[in-house]
Amino acid sequence: MYQVERLKINFKTVEEFKVFKEYGLQQLSMFEDLQANMIENYCESPFYGIYYGNKLVARMSLYKRCEKNNQYFGSDQEYIELAKIEVLPEYQRKGLGSTLVSYAKSLGLPIKTIARIKSKNFWEKHGFFPVSYKIEGESNSTLMIWLPNGETGEFAKIS
Repeated sequence: MYQVERLKINFKTVEEFKVFKEYGLQQLSMFEDLQANMIENYCESPFYGIYYGNKLVARMSLYKRCEKNNQYFGSDQEYIELAKIEVLPEYQRKGLGSTLVSYAKSLGLPIKTIARIKSKNFWEKHGFFPVSYKIEGESNSTLMIWLPNGETGEFAKIS
C-alpha cells in the first residue's frame, strides 16, 4: 500500500519537482506553484506526494476553498480544489493516482478538479461527475465534481 504525505516546501522538494517538469504538458507542472509558495519547510504546503524509496513518484496539489455564492457548492461551503495530479510515467497504472484521489476524498469535503488530457474516464472511475462550465483557453477540459456520501447535488451534469 502506498502512503500519501504532505510535502514540505523547501529546496529538496524543488529538486524533486524538476523531475516531473520533464514529463507531460506544461499546464500540469507544479514547479511554478512550488516556487511561488517557497518558504523553507512551510508546514501548510498544498502539495502531497508518494515516495517509492527516496524518490517522489506521484504528487498532487490540494487547496481548501470557501467562497461566497459558489455556483457548485453553495454559499460558504468549504471544498477542496484538486488543482493538479501527476504520476511519473514509469509508475503509472500502479494505483498511485487512485491513492492520491482516495486521500483527497478522505478529507470529507466536496472536491472540484479539471479533467485534462483525456483524463475524464479516470475521474469518473473515482466517482466524479462532469458539470457544465466555460473557462477561456480550457476548451479540451472538463470540470469534474465529487461529493461526499455519494450525493449528486443540483448540478447541470453533462455527458
